[in-house]
Amino acid sequence: MHQYFKIGKLAASFGLRGELVLQHSLGKKTALKGLETIFLEEGKDNFMPYFITATKIKSHTEVFVKLEGIDTKEAARKLTPKEVWLTETDFNSHAATSSTIALLGFTLVNDGEELGEITEVIEQPHQLLCKIVLEGKEALIPVHEASLEKMDTKKRQLHVTLPDGLLDIYR
Repeated sequence: MHQYFKIGKLAASFGLRGELVLQHSLGKKTALKGLETIFLEEGKDNFMPYFITATKIKSHTEVFVKLEGIDTKEAARKLTPKEVWLTETDFNSHAATSSTIALLGFTLVNDGEELGEITEVIEQPHQLLCKIVLEGKEALIPVHEASLEKMDTKKRQLHVTLPDGLLDIYR
């Protein structure tokens, strides 16, 4: 089974031929060159592939995408504002290593205890929220200057020191 990473959403339709605007958080300006497939989540953990026929850079965080079989403005509108996911392999080849989204798949470690894998990164003005599954429940763990100890890219671990009692909320 593939592991999927959320990179953004289809924000709008564009033009009359079914083009879409993909807002992404890959951390770099990209035309998604070489990417053949994106995935849209149709239900919980049910990912539907959509095949890319053309892409064009719009801005640092947006790209125009043309999908196979989506040929009208009406068909494109039905896909907005769905979240866009990539397989782990495609994600690793298109995300900037310095971007916050590159933390997806890292293990969050608090004072030596592995808490879980980061499944989503939410950027806030003064901190990041890392979503993990802690003892069967979704947990949002704040990561900022004061709590971040180190990032081990070889072991794919993010080491933090969390305030006392924070994890008790989720346990």
